[in-house]
Amino acid sequence: MTNWHEIDTNAKQWITEAGEKIRQSFKAELTIQTKSNADDLVTNMDKETEQFFINKINEVYPTHKILGEEGFGDKLTDLDGIVWIIDPIDGTMNFIYQQRNFAISIAVFEQGVGKLGFIYDVVHDELYHAIQGEGAYFNGMKIPELQDTKISEAIVGINATWITENKRINPQVLAPLIKDVRGTRSYGSAALEIAYVVTGRLDAYITMRLSPWDFAAGLVLIEEVGGKMTTLEGDKVNLLGENSILVAKKSIHEEIVTTYIVK
Repeated sequence: MTNWHEIDTNAKQWITEAGEKIRQSFKAELTIQTKSNADDLVTNMDKETEQFFINKINEVYPTHKILGEEGFGDKLTDLDGIVWIIDPIDGTMNFIYQQRNFAISIAVFEQGVGKLGFIYDVVHDELYHAIQGEGAYFNGMKIPELQDTKISEAIVGINATWITENKRINPQVLAPLIKDVRGTRSYGSAALEIAYVVTGRLDAYITMRLSPWDFAAGLVLIEEVGGKMTTLEGDKVNLLGENSILVAKKSIHEEIVTTYIVK
């Protein structure tokens, strides 16, 4: 029988240690590289932080698998067994240019089912965390169930990219939604924006391209507060590939899918 509370305790300790290392790095000069394009950056701290988590997991839980953004984990074709899904720094551009609005994002899945989720706002020392079936918490305080919201009263997290000319979606699809909601925000960290939906700071978050390490922890968290995460078309997310993502309060999730997306 897996002791999820023990894993939860260890993960929180490792996240705290990693967060302190990242904060200390603000005083040092970063090594910055590009990955797939000029906007896709990676630093030495991304790599060192992922390796830190991998070393800890391998030492304590050698049978567990690891899917990490920087590629230091395992090459997975399935989610059999216990799998850690890690983004060492979600929002690397913010980390480099702002030294804020980025997060450590970690999820632990068993046989494809989310068991633990952690999103840690390093600069503000704010941890969003959940154990499946036990609710979601913010720095140890239980997060209440999400309350219904009307589209006209909703604040939606969305990057302006998706309502201007782009390669992934006709900008006219989402334009009517943006006109109908109360307001929009963009923070540059998918993990944090999902965490803000979990806490009700946002009512929905929409993006056209996320990898599993960007949203896996948020998936565990949002389900604990009665919210919903799917692809933009309302389908189940793929934890081994890229997805469009819609995460929202249930009261507006279906309305967004049926009224604005699926015509």
